[in-house]
Parts: sequence; C-alpha cells; structure tokens
Amino acid sequence: MAGGSKLSPFGHAIAGTGGAMFALTCTYPLDIIKTRMQVRSKSTADSSDPNVYLSTTDAVQKIIKTEGVTGLYAGLLSGLLGTASQNFAYFYWYTFLRSGYIKRQPVGATISTIMELLIGAGAGALAQIFTIPVAVVTTRQQTMPVGERLDLKSTAMEIVNEEGWTGLWKGLKPSLVLVINPAITYGMYSRIQEVVLKAFRRKDMTPGLVFLVGALAKTLATIVTYPYIMAKVRLQWKPSKKDAATHKPYTGAIDVLQRVFEKEGLKGWYTGMQAQISKAVISQALLFMVKDQLEKYTILLFALLFRQKRNKVM
Repeated sequence: MAGGSKLSPFGHAIAGTGGAMFALTCTYPLDIIKTRMQVRSKSTADSSDPNVYLSTTDAVQKIIKTEGVTGLYAGLLSGLLGTASQNFAYFYWYTFLRSGYIKRQPVGATISTIMELLIGAGAGALAQIFTIPVAVVTTRQQTMPVGERLDLKSTAMEIVNEEGWTGLWKGLKPSLVLVINPAITYGMYSRIQEVVLKAFRRKDMTPGLVFLVGALAKTLATIVTYPYIMAKVRLQWKPSKKDAATHKPYTGAIDVLQRVFEKEGLKGWYTGMQAQISKAVISQALLFMVKDQLEKYTILLFALLFRQKRNKVM
C-alpha cells in the first residue's frame, strides 16, 4: 500500500462485501421468491393455493396477502450476514490466490481463461466451507410458514438439536460444485471486459458498462448451474409440520434432480429461474458497479491511514 494505488486482498474483500450487501438488500424479495419456488412443486398447484407460486408476480401477490410486505424480507438479517461472510471470504481468497499466481508469472504475462476459472473455483470452495451454515439458516427462515419461523439464533439451534452440527452443513457437496458459478461469472466478466475495452477503445470501464458486462456474465453462469442451485436449496429446506409426514428426505443432489425430473420433467429443474436470473443479474451487476466505486474510496481511506501512520513515525 505504500504507493496507495493498489488494494490488498483485505481491501478487495471489504469493497466486495459492501457491494454484495447493498445488492442483496435491493434484490432480497426476488431471493425469497426464487427460494420458495424452488422448494414448492407446481405440479399439484392451483392458482388459489397460497403456499405454491405459479410465477414471480403470483408469488409477490400471495406473500403480501398472507404475510404483508415484511414477508418479502423474511430472514433478511441472516441473509445479509451470510452474504457478508461469504463475499468477504470469496473476494479475499480470490484476490489472494490471483495475486499469488501473477507474482509467479513472467512480467507482462496474462492469465488464461482456464486459470481464471480455477482461481475462482478455489476461492469459492474455501468461502463455502466456512460460510454455508448461515446459508442453511437463511433458507429455513425464508421457507418456513410464519407460525413456525424462528429468529436467526433459534433457527440455528433447532437445526443442531434435530440434526446435529452436521445439519448446518447440509448441501455442502452441491455448494462446492456450484463454485463454478462465480468462477464462470468472474472468468466471463474478465474476458468480456477486455473485448468491450478494445471495442470502445477505452482504458477504464464506465459504471454503465460495468453493469451491462456484469449482467451478461452472471446470466450465462446462472443458466448453466441452475439445476444444482435448485437441488442445493431443497437439501437445505425443511418441510412445514403439515407436510413433514408425507415428505421423504432427500439423500443428495442427484436424488433431488431425479425425483423432480420424475414428477415435473426437465421444466422442474428450472422452477423459479426467472426470479433467480433477475435477482442474480441485478445483484451481480450492482455488486460489480458498487464494488468498483467502493474500491476507489477504500484506496483513498488506506492511503490516508498510511500517510497518518507515516507522519506519526516521522
């Protein structure tokens, strides 16, 4: 930081986390809708059933009618905690691994697409291992009926009491597989960014270009990985007391995919994808845009702190 022009992995983690939390707050209703649609089958639904959503619009109307506007923000605190911890860990490890790799390469060498994906996957795996318990709690809070919904701490303790500590790591295997999602996103973002800069003959990205490139990169990643996203959520989900007696627990992601396919066909693998893509694209684009701006302020803050520390020494 002596030059004040580059951020450390810690600085990138702060900027990335701030951007991710802002993005989640803006898109949280979409996050709840896609999660509930992923765990509630449409094959036996009718338009009057308040517990099954036939579309994003139908979900919004039914949630507001049965739970009020606050129902669209159920579990927001744990969602923000999970986003903060996961994105901080991801951005830290991504920058750490990428910087370490670059230092070992000849001056001026570029990182291949494959290596970009491997670095992103490694960072994502490390982040998932340490932060998945919060994701499990968030999924439970988002999908439980109002009368059975508990706060963050109580939900976590209920999981531990009923399933043991390993219950907090439900869905870890598909989550590790899904590290290819941010890997694809950031790999595609880097490559599309290079093309855009060359095409427009620019040295820097404008906020608008950052938004569009981030949206395109995230859309491609979401389409590829959506079935496993749905499977992970179903593994972390707990049926309501009313449905628990008839629900057979899933044994793994493949079991989820097989049973959903048998019941609903290929379309069942993509239930809720409209809300997922809308949420993912908007939040990822906002994350890139806000992170880009926060990095500038973080660099300035670090530079001021460095100067203050140097003045004290002198």
